[in-house]
Amino acid sequence: MPTAALVLVVTAAFAHAAWNLLAKTATGGAVFVWLWGLLATAFWLPAVVVAERVDPSPLDLTAFGLMAGSGVLHALYFVLLQRGYREGDLSLVYPLARGTGPLLATLAAIAFLGERPSALGLAGAAIIVGAVLSLARRPGRGARPAAVFALLTGVAIAGYTLWDKQAVGPHGVSPVTFWWGTNAVNVALLTPWAVRRRADLAPVWSAHRRQAVGVAVLSPLAYILVLFALARAPVSAVAPARELSILVAAALGAAVLAEGDTRRRLLAAGAIVVGVVALALG
Repeated sequence: MPTAALVLVVTAAFAHAAWNLLAKTATGGAVFVWLWGLLATAFWLPAVVVAERVDPSPLDLTAFGLMAGSGVLHALYFVLLQRGYREGDLSLVYPLARGTGPLLATLAAIAFLGERPSALGLAGAAIIVGAVLSLARRPGRGARPAAVFALLTGVAIAGYTLWDKQAVGPHGVSPVTFWWGTNAVNVALLTPWAVRRRADLAPVWSAHRRQAVGVAVLSPLAYILVLFALARAPVSAVAPARELSILVAAALGAAVLAEGDTRRRLLAAGAIVVGVVALALG
């Protein structure tokens, strides 16, 4: 993986773990997702204007179709993720979703996009995914609903990763513009849901407006950085490397949410570092 792409992914990992912590501490489900999505649409519009003046995108029917498809996949992702957090711990849902997504995305990139990572790169990806899945190991039946939603979230992650690679790679749409269009579609899809639950809007905003503002800044930042990386590196390298965020999430789960099991998390986090180094060298 190019060094510039790796730096982008590492920076994105910190932002990603931070917004997931905020989302975990908020309730409201799709209503909360709609609120922060609406805020993000306004917050990031100036960045879109600047991006298009500096390097205009080919905003044709194909580009808008890619934005629409990504918006559907992201709406599914955010709703499933928020439901998973309602059912289980950050240290269960986050690793399982983040581990399933890159595994599926890497396999699909090899099968359908013709990507051929080196043996060292594949070994690094396998180490990362194995470590992430080990973090998600939890005994007991109570974790099953959360695990199911986490796995479905992972499927959505794989879907939008492969889809979005086509937009910012071969089609050359600006990552900032592409994200903004995708988010606009996401908000539009969730608007009927939010309208039907308009009685919940004021309570959710009152209780979680700080989280909504934080996610509206950090979630777009994290994914825009990933889109820039996807424009410069193959999916099979970027998708697993994103799992560096597990290092941050494990620390936040232990320090902020007091979820325990520190030894196993640190061992798994160390394995992730080894995997990312192998991935970068491969």
